[in-house]
Amino acid sequence: MALDNEFGRQRIGGVMKSRSLSDKADKNPDSHPVLDVEFAQLSDTGRVREHNEDHVGHFLPTTPALVRTHGFLFVLADGVGGHEKGEIASQTAVECMLAGFRNASGHDPHSSLLPHLIKEANLAVFEGGGAADRNSGSMATTVVACALRFDHASIAHVGDSRCYLIRDGQATLLTHDHTVANEQLRMGLLGANEAANLSTSHVLSRSVGSEMLINVETADIQIFVGDVFVLCSDGLHNSVEASDIANAAAQSATLDIAARTLVTIANQRDGTDNISVQLVRVRSVERIGTYRGRPYWLR
Repeated sequence: MALDNEFGRQRIGGVMKSRSLSDKADKNPDSHPVLDVEFAQLSDTGRVREHNEDHVGHFLPTTPALVRTHGFLFVLADGVGGHEKGEIASQTAVECMLAGFRNASGHDPHSSLLPHLIKEANLAVFEGGGAADRNSGSMATTVVACALRFDHASIAHVGDSRCYLIRDGQATLLTHDHTVANEQLRMGLLGANEAANLSTSHVLSRSVGSEMLINVETADIQIFVGDVFVLCSDGLHNSVEASDIANAAAQSATLDIAARTLVTIANQRDGTDNISVQLVRVRSVERIGTYRGRPYWLR
């Protein structure tokens, strides 16, 4: 497999020939297609900030066996403004999650593995902030992660970095912003206009590293060929509408171009914050079912 350009677009493929693990031919996993994705990522300082406190990372399996045991992981973090060492917090969180994912035993359910990895990252950021300088205040970050394996995706997040699913030209938000205003909106204490116009609308209700214990929100969905996942920091989604994100993904010749287009739009409309985006397109999936507790491949 070749890794194409600095955006890291990678594909893995196979051939489907068999029907069930109960058949002798089906016991050879190489006779089935593995999950195949391509992706692009871009992180930009913006037009105002002097340095970038966002950090992005990914785990790309290098063999079909790793695609099945571990799958793919994409992580994006945004160092929290107002806290010192935001860029260290975001990098620490991403690297901690990638290391944990890489070293996982394999076959762990992503729906339970991702929250565990974020909690481990939370402790690393929390303890790192205190160890760096007891008098300098804590450091913190948002995190959103998307893991894919077989025909499912798991999304986990803390903070207001987002994950969208683009399917059939429509963008659906899979995460909930963990801000004080949005929490009050979800509880019915504020209306949509009130929440959007609050001067404190972007104050986080939770973040990675701000406290020793953290509540992680997760989602798990079945994926289909053509699905596109978009992970982004608030530097993007605060100025680029979901419909614009869907259009960029649909109308751009490549995900590389889509990433550049989205960052350009965000800079043109605002650019006062760092801007980061990851786009992941599903090229093929591996359908797995179970019958009387035994797994089998689906046609």
